[in-house]
Amino acid sequence: MAKIIGWVQAFALSIGGPGLFLVAFLDSSFLSLPEINDILVIVMVIENKELMPYYASMATLGSVAGCLLLYGIGSRGGQPLLRKRFGGPRLERAMELSRKYGVLAVAVPAILPPPAPFKVFVLLAGVSRVPLFQFVLAVTFGRGIRYFGESWLAVRYGDAAIEILAQNGHTVSVVLAVVILLLGATYFFLRRFRRVSAND
Repeated sequence: MAKIIGWVQAFALSIGGPGLFLVAFLDSSFLSLPEINDILVIVMVIENKELMPYYASMATLGSVAGCLLLYGIGSRGGQPLLRKRFGGPRLERAMELSRKYGVLAVAVPAILPPPAPFKVFVLLAGVSRVPLFQFVLAVTFGRGIRYFGESWLAVRYGDAAIEILAQNGHTVSVVLAVVILLLGATYFFLRRFRRVSAND
């Protein structure tokens, strides 16, 4: 597996932005390539800082495309696949969170680094038929924060960005996820409160 990951990484680096898109697509759909995208984004931005928005965008768009594929599988009878691949307490917990938080259950894991069970929530979104526009918005938002944040680290700290990410990335991601979850919960609460007030 290490050889395959090394080959994929070298290939992606050799073709630049399209390589980022491809790796992000594969990682968000068929394969599990933990942290390769994060490292590739940082390395490419360090080598060419002027292209930072381009590289971050390609990683984000590739991930969104891969998630759309999984969403499509989920919406066309993906529950057996969920049970087979992620069955047990982990799946039950994910289903509970998905029912409780809706589209936020996609946006928050999209920010978190591995081993966050992001694909479980993507498939669940398809199975439960989360509105497509909301789904795309949530994935784009979450992945955009992740990849643009890493790109900013690369511009700001250069070669030290990878070490900074390794030491603090998980903590920062969790803090951001909690903030987004709180903001989302506040939004839904206020929306429900306004509906109740309007009915009164």
